This record gives sequence, structure tokens and C-alpha cells, in this order.
Amino acid sequence: MFTGLVEATGVLDSRAPRGPGFRLSIATGLRGLELGESIAVNGACLTVTNVEGGRFDADISVETAEKTTLGSIPIGAEVNLERSMKMGDRIGGHLVSGHVDGIAGVRGVDSAGDALRLEIEAPEPLRRYIAAKGSVCLDGVSLTVNAVTAETFAIMLIPHTLSVTNLNALRAGTELNLEVDLLARYVVHYLEATAAR
Repeated sequence: MFTGLVEATGVLDSRAPRGPGFRLSIATGLRGLELGESIAVNGACLTVTNVEGGRFDADISVETAEKTTLGSIPIGAEVNLERSMKMGDRIGGHLVSGHVDGIAGVRGVDSAGDALRLEIEAPEPLRRYIAAKGSVCLDGVSLTVNAVTAETFAIMLIPHTLSVTNLNALRAGTELNLEVDLLARYVVHYLEATAAR
């Protein structure tokens, strides 16, 4: 489990074929990583398979490559990193599983003082889980939904978020890993199952 509070950023150093999937190598100043631990890379939960100097490796399956942006983002791209929570840790964002639900697209970016307002288009099957004042996780960042339309939702990026994550380089057309709120997923599932009885 994660909180959606980015701990550090890294740089995608390489992506090499490994069986049907890939092995990512990520350069970062994040210290103390251990073999086998879970780490969220742009919101996708991966397992550290090697640690050497200022970099670590993680394998991604074909499904992860297809369901996230990790199979297509360019070498040299900045990525958000968060280590998994420990029992007893404070939850400053919201509960995030690291299981990306789909890829969302940035439709618009507008300045709002020293903040940015984003208009995001979510895949149609995921829209029912997104509600105003609810939570979403975009590229591993816990964010509050400000408004919802039939096809899009809006969020605000405050200066702190812009300074500590890779979201400061967003523009229309950028693709982001989207994880919907866990509670929303289960509430909607329960209501739909109850209504079907």
C-alpha cells in the first residue's frame, strides 16, 4: 500500500526487453532501497530486483506495460517514486494500491495564480468511480477531484506538488497512470451488485 505522497523522483535510465516484458533501470537519489521491496513508479507498484549505486532495476510484465505508461514513456523521462507504507505510518494522502486502472489523458492545463488547473479525460469505464471532492492518483500523486463532467474531471496542482513531482511538465496530450479511489470502487461495486438482485 502507498499514500500517493511522492518521496522522490528518478529518471528512467533504460528499458530492456526481458522475456515478454521489460526491465526498467531507474536512476535516483533515493537511498536505502532493498532487494525485493515494493516501490511505486509513476503510481505502478513494482518490485526492486537490483540495487546498484544510485539506481535500481524493476521488471514489468506485458500487462503492466500495456495498462500503464511505463512501456512507452521515453528514456530520460522523470518518474515519481514512493516506497510502500509500513504498519503504523501516517497516511497523508489516501490509500493507494499501486494497481493502475488505466491511462488518463490531459485535455487542458490552465494557470490559476501560482497553481495549475488540469482537465483530465478518464477512460469511460473508470468515470463512474470519480466524484467531486473524492480522490484519484495520477502518476503516483494523490490528488483531490475539484469538478466532474460527463467525460472529464478537474484537479488543482499546488506549488508544492509542482516542485516535488514530475507533474510540473504536463501539457495537453500527456498521458498519466490513473488509479481510482479504492473506496469508490467498492462502493460502486456493492451498489451495482445490490441493484442486480
